[in-house]
Amino acid sequence: MGRYILKRLLLIIPTLFLILLTNFILVQAAPGGPVEQQIAQIELAQNKGETTGAAMGGGSILSDGVYRGSRGLSEEMVEAIKAQYGFDKPAPERFWIMLKNYAVLDFGTSFFKGKPVTELIVEKLPVSISLGLWSTLLIYLIAIPLGIYKAMHHGSGIDKFTAVMLAVGHAIPIFVFGVILLVLFAGGSYWQIFPLQGLVSENFDQLSPLAKIKDYFWHLALPLTASTIGGFAALTYLTKFSFIEELSKQYVLTARAKGLSNRQVLYGHVFRNAMLIVIAGIPAAIVSIFFTGNLLIEIIFKLDGLGLLGFEAIVQRDYPVIFGTLFIFTLVGLLLQLISDISYHLIDPRIDFEGR
Repeated sequence: MGRYILKRLLLIIPTLFLILLTNFILVQAAPGGPVEQQIAQIELAQNKGETTGAAMGGGSILSDGVYRGSRGLSEEMVEAIKAQYGFDKPAPERFWIMLKNYAVLDFGTSFFKGKPVTELIVEKLPVSISLGLWSTLLIYLIAIPLGIYKAMHHGSGIDKFTAVMLAVGHAIPIFVFGVILLVLFAGGSYWQIFPLQGLVSENFDQLSPLAKIKDYFWHLALPLTASTIGGFAALTYLTKFSFIEELSKQYVLTARAKGLSNRQVLYGHVFRNAMLIVIAGIPAAIVSIFFTGNLLIEIIFKLDGLGLLGFEAIVQRDYPVIFGTLFIFTLVGLLLQLISDISYHLIDPRIDFEGR
């Protein structure tokens, strides 16, 4: 097992390299980068200045005191803007510099926020972790017992009814649930019971400890509801069919023939084997909840976490933030997959990953 763990840890390096390289090439090829945006902003300000100057019988003067008239930016200023964002160097050199910095977890400085990317990630991470952990906990607390119940009562009326509810919940996108909850309960066309946005109130620091807890969960109520409704259907069915498969095996029939009760068979024999496939899916579920589903939830409810940070960075072409958050997301996903494999082995030592 130790050799397998070492091999997987070493494989993280080329995996991160290929993902960063692919996204670096795609992002560099995309139009509308930070240089173009900065030039467009300066030219817009220049054109406004020209309009004002024309009305007063004059022209436009930029911050360097040089009159530009209607000629646009000088070549020297364009080159200065490129140098400001590091685009005065060839792409391979920029990528190599980025790799060297990332090796020591230096993700650079945000183009548009003017703060180190590491500082931004640390600042936003608690919001995403808070939402992700509570969402994951609720989804597993609901999905696993429900999946076991459906497996034990397969074909019953409750099984069919919940199947319809799960199908509806799975079919409707998570952001639709978020919008519906906002309209119904956050000051839309009906009731204003919950806050419209944010994770805590503005006066959070002045509240008592108990009031802080209440305020925190009051703000989380709608985001967690939307995230949970849209996320537990797949896990419920995974649990159900895993248990159904185990219940049909010969060792279960033998256990029942020996006079064991259904409870003894379920928790003494079936549970450990059936939960293996559920455990194997934990990393994918967590990555999906943290970095996909909750990205939309953070945007809808204006929760200032990594998802919203990454979305704003993509819109603004803030490359240091884009690559920094991508690096963290990928690294966390790979480590979670490794943890899943280790847990898989601990639950069933017969599973040997050395042969992989």
